[in-house]
Amino acid sequence: MASNRHLGRIIVLQSLYEYEFRTKAGDPTAKIDVIVAKNIEPYAKALGDTEFVYGLARAVSERFEALDEELQPMAPEWPISTIAAIDRNVLRIGLHELEASADTVPPKVAINEAVELAKAFGADNSSKFINGVLGTAYRKIYNEESSPEEKKDEEKAQSLAPAGDERIEAPVGGETEA
Repeated sequence: MASNRHLGRIIVLQSLYEYEFRTKAGDPTAKIDVIVAKNIEPYAKALGDTEFVYGLARAVSERFEALDEELQPMAPEWPISTIAAIDRNVLRIGLHELEASADTVPPKVAINEAVELAKAFGADNSSKFINGVLGTAYRKIYNEESSPEEKKDEEKAQSLAPAGDERIEAPVGGETEA
């Protein structure tokens, strides 16, 4: 069975979000492998390559601080701590794949996957922000110059950055329970 890496990245994002939340809350039982195992279970057959998920989740969770330090200059108007947790973890995944997985994941695929995660799970402007920041990372890592049009897009993305916690949506139908 072929692996489904997009689904794998969704599970990694979900797991990193939970791991970061529980760690910040002081939960000593928060272990990335346990969280990933719980999140993989319903999708194991469809996923195929579970080692990809475990490996990516471990690698990113071990590098939270280093990745955040690298990301900060790429989004100088948005301190990493003020970026929504979902967006922060999408950026971490994307940057890690750009840096450490170029031999197995083409850089533009890593950026595209991060943008798709942001579209699915982030706020309205998250995908543009993620694309701008990771585009900057790509050019920095691979020593490429920005075109004037790309520079404009990056500046626009900086102004659109979502901050704070994720939005909370009402259930389908627009009704809320008391």
